[in-house]
Amino acid sequence: MARNFKKNGNQARIATAPAYIAYHVADKGEDKSFWTRIGAAWDHEDGKGLTLQLDLVPVNGGRIVLRTPSETSEEKGA
Repeated sequence: MARNFKKNGNQARIATAPAYIAYHVADKGEDKSFWTRIGAAWDHEDGKGLTLQLDLVPVNGGRIVLRTPSETSEEKGA
């Protein structure tokens, strides 16, 4: 995931880690679904919204799920 830079006065700083990770979930039968990481979302500084960055847009149906990042998903690069 690319890092975003924000200006704060004369200094540039790296944006915080994403608040949510975006996944495409494709159901394959009753007991199986495939989760693919497709992006991330960050909270707005004023707390009134999110910025969603999608690196991949699913075209075959399914659903998009936003989940809070976990240490295990970050370690795996998922």
